[in-house]
Amino acid sequence: MSVAIKRALLRAVAVPFPSGGGRCCTAAVAQAESVQLSKEASLYVHWPYCLRRCSYCNFNKYIPKADNGSVMADCLQRETETLLRLSQVSRITSVFFGGGTPSLAHPSTIARVLETISRHASLPEGAEVTIEVNPTPVGRSRLKEFHQAGVNRFSIGVQSLRDEDLKLLGRDHDSQHALQTLAEARRLCPGRVSVDVMFGRPRQTLGSWERELSELLSVCDDHVSLYQLTVERGTGLFKQVELGQLTLPAEEVMAAMYHSARTLLLRHDFHQYEVSNFARGNAVSRHNLNYWKGRQYIGVGPGAHGRFAPLGEGGAVREARVQTLEPDFWIQEVQHRGHATRKRIPLATPLGLLEEVLAMGLRLTEGITHQHWQVFSPEAELYKVFGTFPDVENLLLNGHLILDDRGLRCSWDGLALLDSMLPTLLLALESYMDR
Repeated sequence: MSVAIKRALLRAVAVPFPSGGGRCCTAAVAQAESVQLSKEASLYVHWPYCLRRCSYCNFNKYIPKADNGSVMADCLQRETETLLRLSQVSRITSVFFGGGTPSLAHPSTIARVLETISRHASLPEGAEVTIEVNPTPVGRSRLKEFHQAGVNRFSIGVQSLRDEDLKLLGRDHDSQHALQTLAEARRLCPGRVSVDVMFGRPRQTLGSWERELSELLSVCDDHVSLYQLTVERGTGLFKQVELGQLTLPAEEVMAAMYHSARTLLLRHDFHQYEVSNFARGNAVSRHNLNYWKGRQYIGVGPGAHGRFAPLGEGGAVREARVQTLEPDFWIQEVQHRGHATRKRIPLATPLGLLEEVLAMGLRLTEGITHQHWQVFSPEAELYKVFGTFPDVENLLLNGHLILDDRGLRCSWDGLALLDSMLPTLLLALESYMDR
């Protein structure tokens, strides 16, 4: 958090609002929340290796040339220790092992990282610890050991229940592998298993998508992450589409798939809490909520991203930090200086931080409450920033956006249009801050 925002928060508490004590009390609560958030963070650990690259993937992942799992484990431990010391956070609220394919890591690597966290900060008992699992026989065979190492939530990359589509996407599992992995994960962590599923695949129709999703919902646990297939430049899938070898569903068909999926999920008691995420009961992803609510997080591993104030270096401004991408160079830098942060971007102005709070917060169905916005913007209230901007007024009038006593949020229809609305909202924020 920037010095300017901290000072503004102090002014908001010290000076009563003209309209009475209610809003002053809200400011006090906002400051208390801000102070607490500066002491805690979530932690993301990136395992960069995969056995092969999927045809649609442009993530930071690599095919290992040799078995260097032991060296990687040592360096993940060391970078975790260094960044915890730099952040000076006293409490880690959640841990997420992502990738790449982190289920290729030895379970002892997971245990060592969690032990390192516990030595340098509080990791409360029962804190959410998630690992992404590729549902292959190898991934399934390690679930019990991951659970014994401290993992209490699994995210299973099912993607599809159609074997021909899995082959087309370059996945190294089939539908039976996925179902078996899902069943074992549910046995170990009932109520704490998420599945990833992808729509908008080549040759997919609205009808086939509805049948597939219904089949998945009959066997899945209490959390579903729903993603539209996007064709990224530089991938094998991009080349196939560009050459006309494959055709994706039309945009209006993809929109219908998303709408249909939301309706079907709700019918099965899955409530949407974010653009792509649905949960039954209280099975939301606590870790991802930290991102969407603009809280601090520490990124460990090649190419990992983080957002925290490096108090251990005397810095008080939150920074966007990116670790070195390529694993071999990342290892060298960690061995040399304890961490491999390649890029540091201070979020030194209120605008930079508020842009992230806005873009991430509106992904949530609850949107951004007035109290949460005041944590980051004690003086520029939601009504002042967005209530009178002409183009935002149009979004409010057509019902895609809602601004009321609860805060700012998208309507059911508006959530599907968030990407197209964000430029208008960011312009409104920039215009207000430039006054």
